[in-house]
Amino acid sequence: MKDDDNLYFSRELSWIEFNARVLDEALQKDVPLLERLRFLTIVASNFDEFFMVRVAGLKHQCTRNPEWKDSSGFTLREQLERISGRVHEIVDTQFRVLREDILPGLAKENVVYVNPRAYTQAHVRYLDAYFMSDVFPLLTPLRTNTGGIFPSISNLRLHAAFLLKSTIAMPTGPLADFLSLSGILTQDKTAADGESGQKPLAIVQIPSSIPRVVWLPDVKGVRYFTLLDDVVRTFGQRLFPGFSIAESILFKVTRDADRAVDEERDEDFIAAIQEVLVSRLSSVPVRLLCTGESTHILNFLKEGMGLSSQDVYPVSGPIDLPTLVDLVNAEGLDHLRNPPWRNHWPVDFPQDAPLWDTLKRTDLLLHVPYSTYDPVLRFINDAASDPDVLAIKMTLYRTSGDSPVIRSLERAARAGKHVTVFVELKARFDEARNISWAHRLEEVGVIVVYGIARLKVHAKVLLVVRREPEGIRRYVHLSTGNYNDRTARLYVDMSLFTTNETIASDATLFFNMISGYSAIMSTRSLVMAPIDLKSRLLSLIEREIDRSTVERPGKIVAKMNSLADIEIINALYRASRAGVRVLLNIRGVCMLVPGVSGMSEHITVVSIIDRYLEHTRIFWFANSGSDELYLASADWMSRNLDRRIELMFPVYQESIRKSVFDILQLYFSDNTKAHYLQPDGSWVRRTPVQGEKPFRVQESLYEAEKTKFELFEKTPQREFIVRRS
Repeated sequence: MKDDDNLYFSRELSWIEFNARVLDEALQKDVPLLERLRFLTIVASNFDEFFMVRVAGLKHQCTRNPEWKDSSGFTLREQLERISGRVHEIVDTQFRVLREDILPGLAKENVVYVNPRAYTQAHVRYLDAYFMSDVFPLLTPLRTNTGGIFPSISNLRLHAAFLLKSTIAMPTGPLADFLSLSGILTQDKTAADGESGQKPLAIVQIPSSIPRVVWLPDVKGVRYFTLLDDVVRTFGQRLFPGFSIAESILFKVTRDADRAVDEERDEDFIAAIQEVLVSRLSSVPVRLLCTGESTHILNFLKEGMGLSSQDVYPVSGPIDLPTLVDLVNAEGLDHLRNPPWRNHWPVDFPQDAPLWDTLKRTDLLLHVPYSTYDPVLRFINDAASDPDVLAIKMTLYRTSGDSPVIRSLERAARAGKHVTVFVELKARFDEARNISWAHRLEEVGVIVVYGIARLKVHAKVLLVVRREPEGIRRYVHLSTGNYNDRTARLYVDMSLFTTNETIASDATLFFNMISGYSAIMSTRSLVMAPIDLKSRLLSLIEREIDRSTVERPGKIVAKMNSLADIEIINALYRASRAGVRVLLNIRGVCMLVPGVSGMSEHITVVSIIDRYLEHTRIFWFANSGSDELYLASADWMSRNLDRRIELMFPVYQESIRKSVFDILQLYFSDNTKAHYLQPDGSWVRRTPVQGEKPFRVQESLYEAEKTKFELFEKTPQREFIVRRS
């Protein structure tokens, strides 16, 4: 991942190694089969986005200056070569595991994949009828070798390519002359003799509107399935009367999605974003994933799309793994999945009443998905319904398809409340959804702000203004994760509910700053990027250096998704040289090189990959005993610190601080799902040593929350006996 004389790992290669760790979960025999398959689909989906954005961007830069070097010391050309080499290795492992381990394992559990070579006569009869009734009407075969025009191949859609051979005699006489003049006979004649020209080649898009997993009739309790693309290849002959199929392959093209809106020149911002969305379907190809049965077809696709051999990923097995989620989620196969972990209502939150009275007395912490996300949804719903609530302001970066948050905001606006929502239209791959929500909200009177030019609003904050007998009170919700009820079931995040006056005042200033012409105002508790978040982090690290002694060394413990900002990394190197102990829990990209004598020997980097996606950002600084703890929406990356609107917020309440810090420390005790970063860039999975009990942090957190909830449920609720005269 790096040369010996470089101080930083490659961002791109580090991200690829994150996916190698995800893939490693698919290799674990103690993980249920369909969960292992799910990890394969996650890696495949991640690579789709990686090639669309990161690799596409590198290719653009490489055309201008291929010898430019990044902070890791690699030129753009070297990065692309190393990316291709490592991804080829990972993809080969993916399909080997699928082909040799997971599919045979499913067969032992009486869930059998039947490839076309194993179709029985009964299968053929069943699938023939299915093809003609459900599939054939949806297919549109496209000719490819006419007029030198390459056919339209949509981004990330699965296609079949057929090399054809004519099976009918060529016409003669006046009809032949007419067909020859029209250009039709030339194609078919050369296809028939196979000598003076190319055989015709047709491309068919596999429909995405019907399930890819096709279930066959059960036999004696055994469930059989095949794939839609297998059916199309097997019965594709029906699409080409007068031709036989000489060769065929399946393929998927990944296209450039790195294009952004020119925010200085595009006056109609929404129209410009919609244009970008359309362009993704037919932009420049950057990768071809395919089965490798036909060199002829493969060469045709490579040449037609201008791809090199390093851009082509031939595989043996069912391609387009993300669509196999149909199998992962199939009914009746719960025994092949993880046992469900119920997310509980948090015991500190009132179950049958709004939060207003509770929040006047205490702050509240929500830790999802161990606790249900329902308190956030109910908080917004209560704010929409409460006649004393005057205003609601919030940011929306990503939300779910049928969002209860949007419905509550619509209802609040209809009730006459002042509702302001900052919808980030530049949230990549969620642009269309966010445009849709923005229009819906505007139609009912919500004030919608479409982000900020050249900056993404990535902060997660909600402000509710309520009229109370004592006067106006502000309720604030701050989170490390999006307002998305669906991802909250899978992503580990923390959020804080508070009426703290300092935080509430800062939240009001924050919304004023990002909504109009307010000058940049200083805040006392909330730290905002790109204004002062990076400088605050650097000062916190420097303070730790200044106050560290041999007798009482400083300590920094941080958890985040990615670490890639060079200034922050250099500050952590200085801290390590000063004897500060640095513990980093980083799920994804880490450009920092740990464990190097004289530079980073006091830095440890650990990554947890488990059933939930780790998404929390927690930063703790010892500060000579007066420790400070923060939660944040931002990772320590330049894009977060310099090019996004982010918020870092302190945790003041001692009980919550202790709870969060205790949780943070647990992440460095995991000996089951933890990987440790080595100085050479490799990651080593930690396993229990002799006599050590297995410890899995996510399981521990789940069990703790479950126990707390069960004890609360068993505790008899006290009733006061009211005596009346």
